[in-house]
Amino acid sequence: MHKLFRRAAGLFLAAAVAAGVGVYALNRSLPDTFYVQQGESLTIASMPWLKEKSSTSHKIAAGNVSQDTSGNCTLALFDLIPVKTVRTVSVERREVVVCGTPFGIKMFSNGALVVAFSDLYTNLGSENPAKEAGLRLGDLIVSAGGHAVRNNDELSAAISEAAGSAMEVVYLRDGEQCRCMLTPVADQNGVYKAGVWVRDSSAGIGTLTFADTERGTFAGLGHAISDTDTGTSISLLSGEIVPVNVTGYVRGTAGAPGELRGEFSGETVLGTVLANDETGVYGTLSASVEGTRYPVANSQEVVVGEAQILTTIAGGQAKLYDIRIERVNLNASDPNRNMMIEVTDPELLEATGGIVQGMSGSPILQNGRLVGAVTHVLINDPSRGYAIFAQTMLNAADACQTAGTATN
Repeated sequence: MHKLFRRAAGLFLAAAVAAGVGVYALNRSLPDTFYVQQGESLTIASMPWLKEKSSTSHKIAAGNVSQDTSGNCTLALFDLIPVKTVRTVSVERREVVVCGTPFGIKMFSNGALVVAFSDLYTNLGSENPAKEAGLRLGDLIVSAGGHAVRNNDELSAAISEAAGSAMEVVYLRDGEQCRCMLTPVADQNGVYKAGVWVRDSSAGIGTLTFADTERGTFAGLGHAISDTDTGTSISLLSGEIVPVNVTGYVRGTAGAPGELRGEFSGETVLGTVLANDETGVYGTLSASVEGTRYPVANSQEVVVGEAQILTTIAGGQAKLYDIRIERVNLNASDPNRNMMIEVTDPELLEATGGIVQGMSGSPILQNGRLVGAVTHVLINDPSRGYAIFAQTMLNAADACQTAGTATN
């Protein structure tokens, strides 16, 4: 009898621990804040077993446009076991012009990015002042010899002015400002150099996700523009977006990602880049863009299942292709990986193998709403990739416009 009791108690304890672990994991998978439509309660489409158990609300300035209703909401498992209390912000449903068209990005960095080193041959042998000073690949030089450095020419001028004397170099590394002392040396031709190659601009193509014509903003790419040699996100000084005509593509295969190939078409400037953010490229429009208006889905409205991607693989005309959303992660540590998607459309698979470079930013539509945008392709399986929530990009576009207005 005692053995049966101990066994039952042990099973009960094990079940309680497992349930506790499950509730903890579920709690961690939920974000702290949800946006809901005015007059609606919070429901999570991908987690129908979670119900709103209780809620309180009050008026706050949740955004920069209008007063929104915000409050606390307790979500419970099967309406019984409390899982997490979250903040809900009640907002109006937004509509944007969904594009899916290619665009060119021209960006100038706010400094000189270190992309390579080159040893110098002097009377003392091989030297490299930049390495000796402690500079590394990916460092962004913003000042040299007391002068601001915004491009390659300004760095060269500072090195020449130092003429072999030690000069202070200020640079950014992993978002932190650092300093070092660098002493240029004269090469065999008597020209003072630092032994470093730098870059101050970048250009490429991506896909325009949407335009908010009412606010005059745009969003694209779904991730930051990074330097091709160092992988460092480019610190923006100025930038613009221009139309692109897709001339072809390289089909992706396992281990070898494909890519769209295109050329900048004409001298028309579509807009000004105001932010190169981890979630995309954002700015203000200066010309009209083509597309269809769709409402933007809140993150909790996205479900596992069939969807479509709007992208361009030839010319300048976007086309819908079938995909499947395989996984939804509401609280991913990396916002670029909120969804795992798989291309299922036979036509797109036959043409490109799935997702290729240049498709980043391609809008994802589900149930008549814009739910996200493509961000990355899996190297070993080009039919699969990651995506970001459209709501995240819309919030970033709004913040970018607010910051730009405050600056001007």
